[in-house]
Amino acid sequence: MHTWRTLIVAAALVAAACGGNQAPEAPAGSIPPDQFLADRAADSMRRERWVDARKYYQQIVDNYPQSALRPDAKLGVGDTYLSEGGEANLVLAENEFREFITFYPTNTRADYAQYKLAMTHFMRMRAPERDQTETAAAVREFEAFFDRYPNSRITSEVREKWREARSRLSEASYKVGLYYYRVRWYPGAIDRFKNVLKDDPGYPGRDAVYYYLAESLLKTDKKAEAVPYYDRLVNEFTTGEYVTDARKRLETLAVE
Repeated sequence: MHTWRTLIVAAALVAAACGGNQAPEAPAGSIPPDQFLADRAADSMRRERWVDARKYYQQIVDNYPQSALRPDAKLGVGDTYLSEGGEANLVLAENEFREFITFYPTNTRADYAQYKLAMTHFMRMRAPERDQTETAAAVREFEAFFDRYPNSRITSEVREKWREARSRLSEASYKVGLYYYRVRWYPGAIDRFKNVLKDDPGYPGRDAVYYYLAESLLKTDKKAEAVPYYDRLVNEFTTGEYVTDARKRLETLAVE
């Protein structure tokens, strides 16, 4: 995994070197050349011309090491890869944002870099039925954001993305538990469902987890353990496909 990512990054660096990184000269008597490049890059970003924008940002990074615009340009390179998308570009974006955090850990936009680093994994997440390696990586990087930048102004936006990624992991685990339930391997289902509730107590789909966990416990003659999960379902959810059945179960169990 790391080898092919390293090759992608190396290939991009070689391509940039071969293509040349000489900055176009700003018109005589106008703004400083690094600002000129930054303006050109911003304009290209607005036009969604990712390759052109990246060229201008990279020229600032390569040719103006003392420029105050260099950190933002470094982020800009990452943003162009992220916006352009595709597996190879997302790997390159990940590299840019990691380098930013390493080179500029106290920069005022380090929180943004950490968020976008998480997004490089978020954009590679797969369906719940498939491998969740990138989803788990996204969750880790989002949680690193919360740990490092608790007062960031973009926390609410980041939390929305974290919730989506965290729910994807929970859904994947829930679906495994549901498969175990359907093939009547109830011990395996119970373990999966309990792990979902332990690892992600705020999972929006926990009504289904409560229901099938209670059903699995009931089918293994653990009535006393099952009842609290039916109770939690009807207390936490007023509507949904499992609420009525859970109430009926409680009524039946109460008279047994």
